Amino acid sequence: MTEACSTLRESLVINETVTPEQAEILTDDVLCFLASLADRFAERVPGLLATREQRQQRIDAGELLDFLPETQSIRQDDWTIRGIPADLQDRRLEITGPVDRKMVINALNANVKVFMADFEDSFAPAWPQVVDGQRNLRDAINGTISYEQPETGKRYQLNEDPARLICRVRGLHLTEKHVMWKGKPLPGALFDFALYFFHNYRRLLETGSGPYFYLPKLQAYQEAAWWSDVFSFAEDEFGLSRGTIKATVLIETLPAVFEMDEILYHLRDHIVALNCGRWDYIFSYIKTLRNHPDRVLPDRQVVTMDKPFLNAYSRLLVRTCHKRGALAMGGMAAFIPSKDPTENQQVLDKIEKDKTLEANNGMMGPGSLTLA
Repeated sequence: MTEACSTLRESLVINETVTPEQAEILTDDVLCFLASLADRFAERVPGLLATREQRQQRIDAGELLDFLPETQSIRQDDWTIRGIPADLQDRRLEITGPVDRKMVINALNANVKVFMADFEDSFAPAWPQVVDGQRNLRDAINGTISYEQPETGKRYQLNEDPARLICRVRGLHLTEKHVMWKGKPLPGALFDFALYFFHNYRRLLETGSGPYFYLPKLQAYQEAAWWSDVFSFAEDEFGLSRGTIKATVLIETLPAVFEMDEILYHLRDHIVALNCGRWDYIFSYIKTLRNHPDRVLPDRQVVTMDKPFLNAYSRLLVRTCHKRGALAMGGMAAFIPSKDPTENQQVLDKIEKDKTLEANNGMMGPGSLTLA
């Protein structure tokens, strides 16, 4: 550890007891890297979140969202993203779930193209589970992961050709309260990114892949620019070529829909796709327009993707991605398979209808399914 790193490391405090198993993940080197990231990027996050609040206050006062006049040139100019790696070009079926050990194995063994290992919506970020999740992903990428069911003794391990793994980090609004940086909780996004990238980038590159991420809950292009800076710093720090780190951005907030071109542009070295995160988008629509009585929605079960305002959101995402050379990803079909044949057929019929609509709009394949 260099003297400069040691100095930075002193400002990073873990306020939990670190077990010997956790120490395998929370090494001095990874904490040095995390401290370097925090030193450059942590203090920018409160400003980004404050900008969200200021915009919400204007919307509450009667303002409605629109495309930004100051970024009109970005929307009108002819440009494309850097490119899409070969192992990310087929995203026709993805599965998602949290990062506990058995789940990771089962998801990677599923007959899908991608497993989105989730530190965000499907995951409760208790300290042991966060660190254990990083160990599980490290072991999965190294091909050493296994699990034995305590009750039955059944053993789980990876098949020969597992799905591609993409890590979804926490959104910018979530902190890691167990790690303090200069007396304040560290952004959870930085913690998740640092540990996953540091422990896995080398092995991923050796196997012809790379460090791939899902970025949730973005609301503005400035947040995309922040992520681009984080990725570029990590690449430079480890001598990697620009664009080694790749990201898929979930368009799941109402403000982000009006800035899709800008998000792609500011992440153009690293982005490969936009994803229609429709469930959070519906929630964002409700939350953002909470003071607008003419924007009230009915029960969410009838707010489906064939409704005009949601279908327009889907088609705009497709058109924007195709123009810029990015993949347009369908949203999650949040249906749980049933052991009852009749109920299961109803589930399959709903999924087929939903994904046929997305495919007709131009999405790549059937999007993603939940893993129960």
